[in-house]
Amino acid sequence: MGVSAAILDDLVARGLVQDSTDVDALRRRLDEGPVTVYCGFDPTADSLHIGHLVPLLLLRRFQDAGHRAIALAGGATGMVGDPSGRSDERNLLDGETLTRNVDAVAAQLRAFLRFEGGLRPGDEPALLVDNREWTEGVGVLDFLRDVGKHVTVGTMLGKESIRARLAGDQGISFTEFSYMLLQANDFSELHARHGCELQVGGSDQWGNITAGIDLIRRRSAAPAHGLTVPLVTRADGAKFGKTADGAVWLSPERTLPYELHQYFVNVDDRDVERFLLQLTLVPVDEVADVMAEHGDAPERRLAQQRLADEVCTLVHGEDATHRARLAAKGLFGSEPPTAEVLDALRGVVPETEVAAAVLAGGESLVEVLVASGLCSSRGDARRTVAGGGVRVNGARLPDDALALPPDAVVGDRFVLLQKGKRNRHLLIVIEG
Repeated sequence: MGVSAAILDDLVARGLVQDSTDVDALRRRLDEGPVTVYCGFDPTADSLHIGHLVPLLLLRRFQDAGHRAIALAGGATGMVGDPSGRSDERNLLDGETLTRNVDAVAAQLRAFLRFEGGLRPGDEPALLVDNREWTEGVGVLDFLRDVGKHVTVGTMLGKESIRARLAGDQGISFTEFSYMLLQANDFSELHARHGCELQVGGSDQWGNITAGIDLIRRRSAAPAHGLTVPLVTRADGAKFGKTADGAVWLSPERTLPYELHQYFVNVDDRDVERFLLQLTLVPVDEVADVMAEHGDAPERRLAQQRLADEVCTLVHGEDATHRARLAAKGLFGSEPPTAEVLDALRGVVPETEVAAAVLAGGESLVEVLVASGLCSSRGDARRTVAGGGVRVNGARLPDDALALPPDAVVGDRFVLLQKGKRNRHLLIVIEG
């Protein structure tokens, strides 16, 4: 077995092969040398979410194995909307929104792959494309003649994504029905322009992928291959990548790195090994070692911590992961927080600037509880303190306290207030 084909065994070991065309034929092709592989991402929002991590990392795995990866930001297909996995029609995006989304998604794709200028020895440079390049300006009659004539309606109706929509209450519009033709044409165009022989994606894309393979065969009689990965699920039945506040996004503006990190710190023990295999680049043998250590003391959540660190670093970098761990220490740790820990809480908890002079007053605690909004009035602040419900930098205050402790300001800049179990507020001390 060639080095290039070894990636198939790695994908199988990780549980990352759901559907595929002739595996033996693909293995033989990989043994011959590097292939060009592509995966598409439609810009339905201005960020990808963590459900996209598996196909994103699939491209990365192929590049790491010496193959050429093409990431496609679907400016054209994004205008139509993929019916796969949906029971209702997508809202169509206007051109300005679509362009903004494409730019944002393209930036995220660049962060996962290596392009010219950032290559390692043996790398094939990745390529980033937008399918508007070969779709804009093509007339409907030309498209029907060049693409539509090669695909029968019976074939399209046989695809699971189409059958499911036709069986539902909402049905499917001709716009979304035609999505399969657009994606098939993408594969065909990438095959002609860049020699792309393999398309990968989530299992809900299987019908679209095989449509592209058929189109390539009809247009050029050339072989092409397809491979899908399973959609990520959670053992507790909840939808992967969803929280009470909504989706977990890759954009730090939509989901804080701390929140992303915490999502994976809190995954179920039943999911953690599978997530380590499928959502990180940790070698399979090393995952087994992590799980063995985790099994000795599952209450320490060592596997979840490793998973959270790996995913957060892939998405946001090592510094963001370090700050996420510090922020967790500030919120849940038992030791007095350092200035570095409290600085890491910026953006994670609400904050208020307060003049240093305020902290010197005889009722400085009452003052800052009101100024922070943790208490609605001075009377409310006094009652809350008397009830033992206030902590400063993690330490509970006596019930008769009115002023902050003398050492309340950490690093000459921060004070962490806490009311009850959950409500925290960071004071930023300024001169004045």
